[in-house]
Amino acid sequence: MKEPFIPAFFDSYFIALGVMLGGTIIGAIGAFLVGEPPLTAMFRLSNRLKIWALVAAIGGTFDAFYNFERGIFEGATNDIVKQILLIISAMGGAQTGALIIQWLTGEHVL
Repeated sequence: MKEPFIPAFFDSYFIALGVMLGGTIIGAIGAFLVGEPPLTAMFRLSNRLKIWALVAAIGGTFDAFYNFERGIFEGATNDIVKQILLIISAMGGAQTGALIIQWLTGEHVL
């Protein structure tokens, strides 16, 4: 059974946000344990994790490709629009997580 669109839209945003925040915090703990500066590691990890947060939020890449294929070849433009909105929502969650990490670490201040 397919999930309704609005809950999936919010889920993709918060999944991407959670991957960003959780991944950078756990990575900072690992950096601390090996003697590296944790805040700098958090900032670097937040830039590297954006694409993985997006992939995790949309549920992998094959579902997205299948929806695009169905939209193009079967004329289901509604599916293409929904998939694009889910990707934009996930990108927003990843960017929000990256901004929160930037604010916490202060790495963007010179």
